[in-house]
Amino acid sequence: MEMSELQALLTPDGLELLDGLGPIDSTAEVARAVSRLRAAGHSPALVSAVVGQAHLRAKATAKFGAFAARMLFTRAGLEQATRLPVAVRHAQRIRRAGITSVADLGCGIGGDALAFAGAGLDVLAVDADEVTAAIAAYNLAPFGPVDGADSGTVVRHSTAEDADLSSSGAVWMDPARRTSGHSETRRVSADDYSPSLDWAFDLAARVPTGIKLGPAHDRDALPADAEAQWVSADGSVVELVVWTGVLARPGIRRAALVMRGDQSYELTAGADAEDAPARELGSFLHEPDGAVIRARLIGDVARSLDAGMLDPRIAYLTSDAAVTSPFVQTFRVRETMSANPKAISAVLKSEGIGSLEIKKRGVDVDPAAFRKKLTLRGDRSATLILTRIGDQRRAILADRVPPAA
Repeated sequence: MEMSELQALLTPDGLELLDGLGPIDSTAEVARAVSRLRAAGHSPALVSAVVGQAHLRAKATAKFGAFAARMLFTRAGLEQATRLPVAVRHAQRIRRAGITSVADLGCGIGGDALAFAGAGLDVLAVDADEVTAAIAAYNLAPFGPVDGADSGTVVRHSTAEDADLSSSGAVWMDPARRTSGHSETRRVSADDYSPSLDWAFDLAARVPTGIKLGPAHDRDALPADAEAQWVSADGSVVELVVWTGVLARPGIRRAALVMRGDQSYELTAGADAEDAPARELGSFLHEPDGAVIRARLIGDVARSLDAGMLDPRIAYLTSDAAVTSPFVQTFRVRETMSANPKAISAVLKSEGIGSLEIKKRGVDVDPAAFRKKLTLRGDRSATLILTRIGDQRRAILADRVPPAA
């Protein structure tokens, strides 16, 4: 979104038009809405802004739920924004540490700041991009200072480096990991983050700080005395947060937070866990959550399940015990065979399997292309796991075990 579009949108007529339009889910709906609004005599800038926002609001529901219907976005800001349930966990940690005010440096469209303000924290939200800062100000307006009070939420157009942190008890940072802009952007290397990681880590050594990074960030580049927490939401690893000062829990250096719907589970340790020994395939196969894998806590999960590694190089566990855990997806093994489409099809036919989930790890296979080579007939369902055990490519036919509560 350009400033001219935002100015056209932030008028009573523009906002009324947006709210009346409702969410737009598809590109076909976008085209129809543009044609309809242009035929009604609205300006090109207003139509572009209103329809673009309606489309982004529909996409934002996955991250912000019902709140998306009253928020404004940029495409780049939505891509990098924290999911609201995850942001709430950040706010809870800050409150539990006894901190009452936080500076959100690189606030984007205000996703984390919304959770901070909603938790009763005073918030200074800062963004270097003028349009993004203006959108954050709109999204955070319900939490702004009242009657000249010096508490509440304030939004500033500023760089992180120039922000006045004198009244902030903690800092939250989400360094820009994409090229500048509001729409088409690309990821940049860690050396090009804004603010720079050297600056961010230096500040974090002096002020209690949470720094949001991509989950694949180089572990060797993390501060040794910080807590590194990997977070997954509904099966996807969404972020790594580096916590320092009083925001880092004593004795914890590795954490895996697994969020599924309204439930959350956490595994913590003082260091990377030692992997469990490899063992033969048993009655059950377990796939650790991605946050557990990133945190290198697979060994701790294995020991809790009385399980071993299926292969020392691959993140699958196996056991004979009929137990599972919130930190894994568990499958009951039916049969194992060569990862050969003809051999697999014969087994699928004998089992009457017409619906098949395909998972893979440790093998260079495109599940969609592999599926086309299989014969699927029948009314039963199963999961096919393609993996490598030692030097052999193997296919494991299995059934999902309901997740642990």
